[in-house]
Amino acid sequence: MSEISSDVTHKRIRPFNTKVTYPEQNLDNDLCQAVVAGKTIYLRGQVPQDLDTRENVGVGDPVKQTQKVAENILLLLNECGAEARHICKVTVYLTDIRYRESVYRTLGQYLKGVFPVFTGLVVVALARPEWLVEVDVIAELD
Repeated sequence: MSEISSDVTHKRIRPFNTKVTYPEQNLDNDLCQAVVAGKTIYLRGQVPQDLDTRENVGVGDPVKQTQKVAENILLLLNECGAEARHICKVTVYLTDIRYRESVYRTLGQYLKGVFPVFTGLVVVALARPEWLVEVDVIAELD
């Protein structure tokens, strides 16, 4: 895990540059996977990609993709000092409405007993054509 501190109250978890993450695209943005601002945690939209190797997981399978997304979310929350129970808001982006039931059911297995608010959107595409689902999260530390 790499972390940089930009000021007293904000911690930036797993910083990266889009030149490395999306070499096929002409981008040059300094981003990170999570920001801890006071007690609030903002997770970048998580996709079915290994956070360390950038390998795509579950290509063509919305359930396997959602499992990887959920694993990424829990890993990043842990790196921020949080757990699933700290999640307040979840936004789900789907490339096809037909994935809604399986994606929500799979996320529900990882978030049992958490009771966050959910917003679901169907979008034309995500950053890579093989990605079917993306999820971003806002959490609040105790």
